Amino acid sequence: MVIGKLKLNGFAALAPMAGVADRAMREMCINFGAASTTTELISAKGIVLGDRKSKALMSVTDGERPIGTQLFGYEPDVMAGAVEEALKFGPDFIDINMGCPAPKVANNGSGSAILKNPKLAGELVKAAKKVSTVPVTAKIRAGYDKDHVNAVEVSKYLEAAGVDAITVHGRTREQMYAPPVNLEVIKDVKAAVGVPIIANGDITSAKDAANMYEYTGCDFVMVGRSAMGAPWIFSQINAYLKDGTILPAPPVSERMRIMLKQISLMHEYKSERTATLESRKYAAWYMKGIRSAAELRRKCAEIESFDDVIEISKLAIEHGEI
Repeated sequence: MVIGKLKLNGFAALAPMAGVADRAMREMCINFGAASTTTELISAKGIVLGDRKSKALMSVTDGERPIGTQLFGYEPDVMAGAVEEALKFGPDFIDINMGCPAPKVANNGSGSAILKNPKLAGELVKAAKKVSTVPVTAKIRAGYDKDHVNAVEVSKYLEAAGVDAITVHGRTREQMYAPPVNLEVIKDVKAAVGVPIIANGDITSAKDAANMYEYTGCDFVMVGRSAMGAPWIFSQINAYLKDGTILPAPPVSERMRIMLKQISLMHEYKSERTATLESRKYAAWYMKGIRSAAELRRKCAEIESFDDVIEISKLAIEHGEI
């Protein structure tokens, strides 16, 4: 797929996930064939005000490319200023979040709250496009709630503003992540606008990705939670959509090697304490499908050092698959 002048190779991108898709995970997914990655959610206002944490989140490396910087905010002038700052870090594209359902984002008028004001959605993109030297994309949801499923309307405003691609998560803000994704709304958006549409939601396997392409007519798909503890899902999707090859999940021993690699990268990129604490959830995700997974996840919650991660990986290999 081509976004503006940016060509993406492969069939699926890694979704931006705050507190999850950090640099280590992004690099792992790129290594397994993810077509692109996106930074964790960054406040446009925080960037403009010089917030140190926001600045750190904008830093990108070649191992994560192609990578976009994802911004959230509701003020067009502030968004433009944030884009100018973000460009100094060399992202391959800018993504404006209009779908985050988290209360701390939506309740402040950003993220999925933007869906209640389609005109503002267009103004944010227009402001970003005026100053950006790279493609500008937007990530939206089906709507804010069941009474306001307006992804088609929002997408038309985004297209008119010059957006280069739109990612559609087929759930409303009200639904969060619980019910099955609404494929119809993604299909409707694709039929209504001419810009590339990236479909997001409930892609847990290569066959899910193929079904999403076939049913909605989308130009690309985005994988989020299913890549947690399973970065190889991108290799599986690429193989299946290329020639129908079904790649099995790696054996437990290989999964543990991958886990150790990812967590070692976390220790390289973060402070020892931060990496150790965060490794608890990442290691737990890798226990899926392993015999006595519940017991292993309890041990993951008690990780105090990288050596603990190594010991858990050995136990997981001993237990084997379910």
